[in-house]
Amino acid sequence: MLAACATTPPAPTLALSSAKQAIAVADQTRVADTATPELSEARDKLAAAETAVQDKRMVEAKRLALESRADAELASARTSASREQAVNSEMIRSTETLSEELQRNSGVKP
Repeated sequence: MLAACATTPPAPTLALSSAKQAIAVADQTRVADTATPELSEARDKLAAAETAVQDKRMVEAKRLALESRADAELASARTSASREQAVNSEMIRSTETLSEELQRNSGVKP
């Protein structure tokens, strides 16, 4: 019975592949262009997870892989939010400009 407890858990291949996929998605959405520290952290944690697998520290490897995925997803989300905020700001400026132009053309003073 003690031998069963002493065995090394299997490699967290699903967690590792999920982390790799999340980093790839972040790369595709050009998160690296904004140089987010989260994406750098995700890469570092993925590398540490792979090292932990080689060292047969599977529990730590799984934790690091899950953290890597979360960091990559956070980087993607922050980049998306930043882009959406920029679009929103541009729409507000455009609306204000249009409103001013309409007021000028109608002879109404603000």
